[in-house]
Amino acid sequence: MIMNTKNELVEQGLMLPLMEEFYTIQGEGYHTGRAAYFIRVGGCDVGCHWCDVKESWDPLKHPATKIGQIIENAAKHSKTIVITGGEPLTWDMGPLTAGLKNLNMQVHIETSGAYPLTGTWDWICLSPKKAKMPLDEVYEAAHELKVIVFNRHDLAFAKAESLKVSSTCKLYLQPEWSVREKMIPFITEFVMENPEWQVSLQTHKYLNIP
Repeated sequence: MIMNTKNELVEQGLMLPLMEEFYTIQGEGYHTGRAAYFIRVGGCDVGCHWCDVKESWDPLKHPATKIGQIIENAAKHSKTIVITGGEPLTWDMGPLTAGLKNLNMQVHIETSGAYPLTGTWDWICLSPKKAKMPLDEVYEAAHELKVIVFNRHDLAFAKAESLKVSSTCKLYLQPEWSVREKMIPFITEFVMENPEWQVSLQTHKYLNIP
């Protein structure tokens, strides 16, 4: 009997480079304030200079973990699961989301949309990055567009990105944490002039929780 190597199992989505997993409160976007179990998967080559989890970029730094173990851990805590990264769509999310959905969990993803959409999702939060733009299929499927605002040019970028998603997609502007005091006045002015948008804040950082 030929056993698959660990690398092959990762490529098949049966194991994933797991950076961390934790139960907390969703701090951003449409589901802010909801208890959720976060699964942070390693691996990302989008390379945002302001990324606050750069340690997630190299998947080899994080142990390849069987998805059965990940699912078992998640089931102990919450019915709302958020899969984030890194960039989770670097990997095939089909097996993991199938296992979670079999347990009747609500499965969310936070993604840059730079890779093909795999998996079955109840909520797709698309956070586009200029360095590696989303694929058309992710724009079409997104339930939420969350644009991180690092400078004023990002407001024009956000407006252009909003034209690519569906008419029912929720629109959010979120200040990058290190420049939040500088950017919040511009964001609030923009939202008041464009009320189809809403402000998202990283409330988990204010609450001092993961």
